[in-house]
Amino acid sequence: MTSFWSIWISVLSLIVIAGCLILLRLCSKNTTGVEEGKSMGHSFDGIEELNNPLPKWWSYMFYITIVFGLIYLALYPGLGNYKGLLGWSSSNQGVVSIAESKAATELAVKEGRWVQYDQEVKHANDKFGPIFAAYAATPLEELVKNEEALKVGGRLFLQNCAQCHGSDARGSKGFPNLTDNDWLYGGDLATIKTTIMNGRHGMMPPKGGLPIADSEIPALAEYVVSLSGREHDAAKAAQGQASFMKGCFACHGMDAKGNKLMGAPNLTDNIWLYGGSRGVIEETITHGRGGVMPTWKNVLGEEKVHVIAAYVYSLSNK
Repeated sequence: MTSFWSIWISVLSLIVIAGCLILLRLCSKNTTGVEEGKSMGHSFDGIEELNNPLPKWWSYMFYITIVFGLIYLALYPGLGNYKGLLGWSSSNQGVVSIAESKAATELAVKEGRWVQYDQEVKHANDKFGPIFAAYAATPLEELVKNEEALKVGGRLFLQNCAQCHGSDARGSKGFPNLTDNDWLYGGDLATIKTTIMNGRHGMMPPKGGLPIADSEIPALAEYVVSLSGREHDAAKAAQGQASFMKGCFACHGMDAKGNKLMGAPNLTDNIWLYGGSRGVIEETITHGRGGVMPTWKNVLGEEKVHVIAAYVYSLSNK
């Protein structure tokens, strides 16, 4: 954090606390000119407003809270770049593996730094580290047969992957179904692990980056519909085929079965990532699509990705 933002946050935090104290002090004084306990001259529906002071217990509790806040900010990080008197830190940044996390935590303890989160991670790593290490040393072809490993992979999937692919892994619009054995980049074990580790960045440019006029798009969409054997207008689809041959085949192939090296989808299987209606297909052609699968190697580490890859593979190969 830059010095400017550090000072900005620190000053605002202290101003808010000081403001609470000033407001409390002002509210504790009788500035109305009306004796305490007497009527303020307001009444409604039989309820009369009296000039009563703030309850003492409430005021004392507020003072205690303010003092607690100041002590907390002195001991712990909370004022910009200030580390606090205890030197507490929630975690060691940059740690990407179990081994690095363990080493970083041991160093923090040796230096006398209080790193609560990493101490908890160390405890978890001491307990589960050997298990993940054993899984990582097991070839994926064998790991997919290990029921306990798949249960662990399933829990990791729910914690990290279900937000996009769903708890049942069936995906949603723009997020692939992982249970149907239809893969943009390939569904073998090694490829699935590579996808999770490094992520993917799919890109279909508007109109495929080709000289396709807007007037051609409805016919091109009709041709795409025909590729999967659905009912279609044959004459219109024939017109669309001419547009397809302008260059769509470069990614999707002459047979329109796609290209896993590029992540280009198969257009003949009637499985659609963004929807297969004519309107959605026209929208896809007109505006293109850009799907991003984030990389997980720096978040989970290879050992956990190894287990998740086995679980994902098992979803469509039961």
